[in-house]
Amino acid sequence: MEQTSSTDEQWMRHALVLAERGPEADPNPRVGCVLVAPDGTLVADGWHRGAGTPHAEAAALAAAGARAAGATAYVTLEPCHHTGRTAPCSQALADAGVTRVVYAVPDPNAAAAGGASWLAEQGVATEPGLLRDEATELNRSWLHRVRTGRPWVTWKLATTLDGRSAAADGTSMWITGPQARADVHDHRARCGAILVGTGTALADDPHLTARHPDGTLREHQPLRVVMGQRDLPPGARVFDDAAPTVHLRTRSPREVLAHLAGSEVHHVWLEGGPTVAAAFMADGFVDEIIAYVAPVLLGRGRQSVSDLGITTMADALRLDPTDTRIIGDDVRITAVLQESH
Repeated sequence: MEQTSSTDEQWMRHALVLAERGPEADPNPRVGCVLVAPDGTLVADGWHRGAGTPHAEAAALAAAGARAAGATAYVTLEPCHHTGRTAPCSQALADAGVTRVVYAVPDPNAAAAGGASWLAEQGVATEPGLLRDEATELNRSWLHRVRTGRPWVTWKLATTLDGRSAAADGTSMWITGPQARADVHDHRARCGAILVGTGTALADDPHLTARHPDGTLREHQPLRVVMGQRDLPPGARVFDDAAPTVHLRTRSPREVLAHLAGSEVHHVWLEGGPTVAAAFMADGFVDEIIAYVAPVLLGRGRQSVSDLGITTMADALRLDPTDTRIIGDDVRITAVLQESH
């Protein structure tokens, strides 16, 4: 096996930049591929543009043509070895005469894995693990769904400094400022589904869409999911034609996540009220929290999360902050659960 070098790292970083162009909410992972000639010059590159389009390797090979012979391929995910909507990328690389494949992350999908070992059997040098951490972060939620069988869940909350999500009279618009609300829409547009309970749907009649600051719809709209047993009025905003909607008549977070995993959703944006949030937290199904904290005091009003059954500090749910920044007048804190499962 050849040793990777700074040049290898350079080309893999180029592949990662390409992979970022792929749609984040797509059922498939975001993948980039770079083909480099033996003399170190770029032959061609490509990335996966979404379900039903050529995989990154196929796109790069199509651009390279006969020039792919003898090249090294740098791929952010192990080349697949199964026939789905497209032919196996492993076979396409071998057929094109690629002599070396450097990839970042092994494919955890049992149906698609095995490309590297098959390539090695064909005499193609394979080298795993280059910039693995960066490539893993790029496809964090997709990898999580494949490995655990459920989507990655981000709980978003907007709260006052004293932990209130609504005033005593029930009003909650607007705790945070316009910049923070625009940031929420940026995140919504990158998720596969946005989830609330019937309580929020009935009380707030939300659109649950991803919008631009001027109110127009973003190009990608997440699946709108309402969970709970209560009926919703036919004229509820979540039933308009702005985005698809599903009403799951269950109070079980596990059942909801199983349904969404079966629909190939790998990132859920949880905007439910304190009861739904507590249910997901209690079951261990919140992986990340994004909290928008406003410099506002209410003193009374609805708490941001309902009772979690915690009575002592020793049992408190501990978080690891990953990012803190000021957005407008508000503070956004991103944190992950120390143990998510």
